[in-house]
Amino acid sequence: MKEINGKMFKQMVLSGAIVLHNNHPEVDALNVFPVPDGDTGTNMSLTFNSGAEQVEKLADDTPIGVILSQIFRGVAKSLKGKETANVAELSDAFSSGAKVAYKAVMRPVEGTILTVIRESADVAAKYVQPDMEIEDWFSYFVKSAEKSLDNTPELLPVLKEVGVVDSGGAGLLLVLTGFMAALAGEVIEKVDNVGAASDVEIVQEEEKPYGYRVQFTLKIDERKMNAFNLDGFINELKNLPGKNVDVAQKDNKVIGNVDTLKPGNALNTGLRFGEFTKVTVVNTEVSEEEIPMAPAKEMALISVAAGDGIKDMFLELNCDHVVSGGQTMNPATEDIVKAIKGVNAKHVIILPNNSNIVMTAQQAATVLEGEVDVVVLPTKTIPQGLSAAIMYNPEATLDENVDEMKEAIANVKTGQVTFAIKDTSIDGLEIKANNYMALCEKKIVACVPDKLEALKNVLSNLVDEDSEIVTLICGEDVTEEEQEAARSFIEENYEDVECEVHVGKQPVYSFIVGVE
Repeated sequence: MKEINGKMFKQMVLSGAIVLHNNHPEVDALNVFPVPDGDTGTNMSLTFNSGAEQVEKLADDTPIGVILSQIFRGVAKSLKGKETANVAELSDAFSSGAKVAYKAVMRPVEGTILTVIRESADVAAKYVQPDMEIEDWFSYFVKSAEKSLDNTPELLPVLKEVGVVDSGGAGLLLVLTGFMAALAGEVIEKVDNVGAASDVEIVQEEEKPYGYRVQFTLKIDERKMNAFNLDGFINELKNLPGKNVDVAQKDNKVIGNVDTLKPGNALNTGLRFGEFTKVTVVNTEVSEEEIPMAPAKEMALISVAAGDGIKDMFLELNCDHVVSGGQTMNPATEDIVKAIKGVNAKHVIILPNNSNIVMTAQQAATVLEGEVDVVVLPTKTIPQGLSAAIMYNPEATLDENVDEMKEAIANVKTGQVTFAIKDTSIDGLEIKANNYMALCEKKIVACVPDKLEALKNVLSNLVDEDSEIVTLICGEDVTEEEQEAARSFIEENYEDVECEVHVGKQPVYSFIVGVE
């Protein structure tokens, strides 16, 4: 065919969503870092399927530009108002999409999904010929994307060290493969329960979801196979307390999910027997939450955070609403859109507090463009968000607040302690599953068996002679004794800094440290 219309592109989008859904566990497995956030494929699939659901509702005669606006902002700009698109126009659209994607990232890194879309779009643009068949061009485009993906380890050393390609780029290739299948007239069937073990007993408890849904794939250690008992494991999950327990086992592989108010405890239950090859934590209440409309106001502040203690910290700092979310539990765009509408303000400032949520917040701002003036401050950690929130003044102007908050963000350093989900080697540092990693900004500086020892490594790398304040936020797995031991260590070894200790009750991270 020489052109595609809205109906054809609708089929391409739906096909791409199905291919990504069917293969997202493979993308999850490409996660480089051993922190519990190996859910790139799952998050991409959820995000893309959310857009695909909206596309499916559109009429077949909808112009192609409208359909694309549900998925790719840059592509939509290039094809805005067009009823159909030929090869040249489609090629220009993907090139435009690559440019917009780069602009959306503050510090683009080569060897990622950005590289894959840019290189493949550039190469495919040179292949365009007058009156070319779209199937011919798109096949070349996909092959170019595959070649670019294979080269990502040469551009990003950490990928080469671990021996994988970029997970985001792999997800994009799956989507494009689905597009191509639709062009060829192939029908891709959606596979439910992707990654589930076959020929296994499924134990289910049907109750209304609550708290967090922990979805996992657990590989039992050979040395612990005799100690592992499926019924006992299920009972442990129920006693968290946990509901909607759904667990299956085949050989040394356990796949399942549980709804619990304490996802960290659920993960610790599994880590006693082996290592997780996949972990996803989703807030099961946030998507159903109806945010009451607040009285109209000039300006409002929204933050994203996980952990009741951290949420309370933000609310005490004049934050109008806290969206539930964080590492491994990214909120959907619609959750942030609901929050923006709920605060009912002319100007809204959003603090994502996680690098994986920044673009989601920006997408929410795009959805409400023309309705609400939304400013996304790209806070990537909880300490950055708290420092920004401290400077927020509802009585000041938007520009004054943004300037003050940006300055605060620049003056804070972040450290974190979390557990390793697998054995690996990063930057020459040996990582052992179940041990605690000390992270300073994005760098893993130590991996040790004890969480307090990991905290000491964080502090020694972050606190210097210019440091004035250390804020320590304790997670849900930290006991009162560990909290006091951490406080005492800081006060005894860093006498020149002011120490603030808070009970954040956050999952995933035992300690979060902010140094100013």
